[in-house]
Amino acid sequence: MAIIASTLARIKSDPLSCLGGRDRVNQSFAQAGHVWRERVLDPATTLMLFILQVLHGNTAITHLRHLSGVKVAQSSYCAARKRLGLGALAGLVERACCDGIQSMQRAAGESALWLGRRVLLGDGTSATTPDTPQLQNRWPQPSAQKPGCGFPMVKLLGALDLATGMILHLTMMSLGSHEMSQLIGLHGVLKAGDVLLADRGFCSFVHVALLSYLPVDAVFRMHQKQIVDFTPNRPHRGKRKKNDRRRGVPTSRFVRWLGNEDQIVEWVKPLAAPAWVAAILYAALPQAVLVRELRYRITTRGRRTRVVTIATTLLDPMRYPKRCIAELYGLRWEVETNFRHLKQTMGMDRLKCQSVDGVLKELMIFVLVYNLVRAAMTLAATRQGVSDANRVSFIDTLRWLRCKLCPPRCRVVRGLLPGEPAIDLIVNPVRPGRWHPRVKKRRMKEYDLMNRPRREYAEPSAPEVVTT
Repeated sequence: MAIIASTLARIKSDPLSCLGGRDRVNQSFAQAGHVWRERVLDPATTLMLFILQVLHGNTAITHLRHLSGVKVAQSSYCAARKRLGLGALAGLVERACCDGIQSMQRAAGESALWLGRRVLLGDGTSATTPDTPQLQNRWPQPSAQKPGCGFPMVKLLGALDLATGMILHLTMMSLGSHEMSQLIGLHGVLKAGDVLLADRGFCSFVHVALLSYLPVDAVFRMHQKQIVDFTPNRPHRGKRKKNDRRRGVPTSRFVRWLGNEDQIVEWVKPLAAPAWVAAILYAALPQAVLVRELRYRITTRGRRTRVVTIATTLLDPMRYPKRCIAELYGLRWEVETNFRHLKQTMGMDRLKCQSVDGVLKELMIFVLVYNLVRAAMTLAATRQGVSDANRVSFIDTLRWLRCKLCPPRCRVVRGLLPGEPAIDLIVNPVRPGRWHPRVKKRRMKEYDLMNRPRREYAEPSAPEVVTT
């Protein structure tokens, strides 16, 4: 199977090169039991159209005939896309992403590591789907919205590589599911020696104890309910008890002082197991784990958070100084930027497929195309001598790939003939301390929000909606 690096060199002529080529795609679906007639929309052509659709902002199906030159009816394309096996597509995308991530990490070299270790970002996000009964049953809309006035919402839990920004894993769940209940997928992409960087939603005794078995180190922001006291030899409550009314006393036991607001403590196993962990697994966890707690302050203007408290299992203060851990957690915001690229720039915030399997396939193609863009950014950074691949413009790379995947007649007009030298992509400058208020100048149109199903507005007895 071709790696992403060689794929980008051939992508002008074959959008399916990231999946091994047309023959490999058809062979994979045939091995999965998919049977088709020798027509225009075989699995490879259907998947190529799917990739083009997502690459161009999840564009309309009627736009595909202009992008690909393949003349096909909308209903035929939808039916062919529906026939694609979910398991076979998942296997193709997973292999392509794994091969691409490994090749990009090799291309990035030491710049892909933090103090010699790989760092993965964990975070959750969401996306809306069309309002159909099937999708409402699988991924219900938020409970605060009235029936018929909202859209089903898919909750996503992702694991991303910090250096390249590529997605290693994406778990889909309903809005009411706890993110910690889906940790098995996120933990499946972690390797021994990795560092997991995440926000306070991931910070708990159970999660830290589970990571110690992998073994993987954690850098989390302290959970808001955890009491932290940096006084040496301070009292502690141990295991939480209902009759213990001492307020402001931490449950952790002080172990060692490392510096100003930097200490090692012992977290004690809670008496009750969380709802998201099995009782057998909870019973096998250790009774206590060592955790390093540290706190630092942010003086940069425009930041809402001024004091940050970190919980980490990087206990060695010589190898992992407090300053380095603070700088590492400052990079956690990259996952928010990456999700913004995925949802806003690429258009994943509003999915279009109207079935459960269709939504799953759509999300897979979004991950595949997003990783392809990130791979191009990493190779461009290496070729242009940029140490941080995240500085390469995402939207400029996306536009470059869109041009490369245009039909041959369009490439001739634009001078993008096969064999031309690769152009330099835009590299964003380093602007530390840059701050702009989160306000909008352009006013939104003043329309009333829907508070009942749309069909009721068209009924003769319904009062007219007056807008100002």
